[in-house]
Amino acid sequence: MNTDVLDKPIVLSLNRAWQVIGHRTVKQALIALNGGAAGLPPALGVDIAYPKLEDGFWNFDRPLYLNPVAWDEWVTLPVRDFDFSISTPRLHVRVPTVIVSTQFDRMPLRIPRVTRSAIFDRDRGVCQYTGEFVGKNGGNLDHVVPRDRGGRDSFENLVWSKKEINSLKANRLPHEAGLRLMRKPKAPKPLPVSATVRDARHPDWRHFLHL
Repeated sequence: MNTDVLDKPIVLSLNRAWQVIGHRTVKQALIALNGGAAGLPPALGVDIAYPKLEDGFWNFDRPLYLNPVAWDEWVTLPVRDFDFSISTPRLHVRVPTVIVSTQFDRMPLRIPRVTRSAIFDRDRGVCQYTGEFVGKNGGNLDHVVPRDRGGRDSFENLVWSKKEINSLKANRLPHEAGLRLMRKPKAPKPLPVSATVRDARHPDWRHFLHL
């Protein structure tokens, strides 16, 4: 078997309503197509057919159809010149790029992690003391309550701040440095996983993502 592709996370995972719920490696997708396992509900592979143009190239912008297919039928699909594939002594199989979990109808939520990027995104690169847009290069993280005074690494205690303001504030509370927050920092709301999958790791994903 060609194992080079098995660990590639190029398979988009959809719930029963065809909503994006994440991505899988090829190996995980094949397990799901074969009946599933713990944490991998049974799935169908989506056969995405494209028209072939007169010049011999394929038109990947407008699929002819998107057809959910069970494993027994999947192994009979032709492997086209643009497909990834795996081979065994008995089979040459097209690698799925989109699967539908047939027993999963929920939309999982992703709880944002406290990171520098998450604080920057929440505050949109704006210094929370001056209201000035400073971007990534002109700002950094500030602990509203300094760590050496018991401040935590949390959404409620971290803000994006202009570097010069951050240096001025040092290890003081905002009012001690003559500063005032524009708004009280809060944790971002959990997002549906579909909103967090933004990059198409395979061209077939474009037909399911709102890019």
